[in-house]
Amino acid sequence: MPNHEFAVWGIHGGSTGDAENLFLKQNCVALGWPSMGNLSLIQNDREAYKQKLILAYPEDKPGSVPVNAGQLYRFVNEIKPGDLVVYPSKITREIHIGKVIGGYVYQPDRSTAYPNQREVKWLKTILRTVFSQGALYEIGSAMSFFSIKNYADEFISIIEGEPITIPVSLDETVDLVADQINETTRDFILKRLAQDMKGHPIAHFIAHILKAMGYRTRIAPEGPDGGIDIIAHKDELGFEPPLIKVQVKSSSGSVGEPIVAALYGTLATSEFGLFVTLGTFTVPAKNFAKSKANLRLIDGDELVKLILEHYDQFDSGYKGFLPLKRVYVPDWESGED
Repeated sequence: MPNHEFAVWGIHGGSTGDAENLFLKQNCVALGWPSMGNLSLIQNDREAYKQKLILAYPEDKPGSVPVNAGQLYRFVNEIKPGDLVVYPSKITREIHIGKVIGGYVYQPDRSTAYPNQREVKWLKTILRTVFSQGALYEIGSAMSFFSIKNYADEFISIIEGEPITIPVSLDETVDLVADQINETTRDFILKRLAQDMKGHPIAHFIAHILKAMGYRTRIAPEGPDGGIDIIAHKDELGFEPPLIKVQVKSSSGSVGEPIVAALYGTLATSEFGLFVTLGTFTVPAKNFAKSKANLRLIDGDELVKLILEHYDQFDSGYKGFLPLKRVYVPDWESGED
């Protein structure tokens, strides 16, 4: 694919596609943030956009300010006539591709919700199934306005009359997207646990997972616990073996052999030890555990797998704390050619 002098941008029409009629019937693309007023009156500087946004939307979280200000700045100052714009419709599930033919205009009379507009000539409407999973993932950005870089060639090819032919069984981006989804979910779970369940609360969470796995648990009271946070067992009273002593670390750092060995030192002959951390274990710690048949280590990655495996058995409180929904992606390894 030759280099092109134009850029490819993506835009969304609100969380429910509420700007679709404006986009397609008025031949434009638009952004909201109406309290910002006429963006062309703001100094051509990202910092000026940030300060204006803080004044217009003081309730916004500080972390969202640079992201939102950046979108508005680029919409006014970086997108150029001749650039392509891609609008994935949430209503029809089709993808509209157009060419920007006008500069920034402030049109509150046309739309009070989306007054920041640019004129567009819509060129083609294409089914989502034509594009690779990677391209679909890129235009599924969480931002309202964004640059398309990794898969821009697919949208350019469509406009230039070069249909994309990607046999779904050979679409390597399916695996890439699946990996990205898994990585995003893993990061969300571990970050949420590390930030909001430091100390004793994480022991209650791990005990809840063990209950979902069929164990009964007793949680040590808050304070000095001798390294044991949870006692887990299968029978109702906790008299029948095996008895499992559980130690939990809510930090995301690396746990070394001395701490693991200390847990092992508390075990009687018929007892088992389980060490759970949001972080990782050092190689010596792993090697120590491998040599002990009654000792088991669970790091952050394996903890996420357990959470996903037993999530359906979580109570409403923990589901609210970790809101997740099931997503199905193709699995070529287990399918037939």
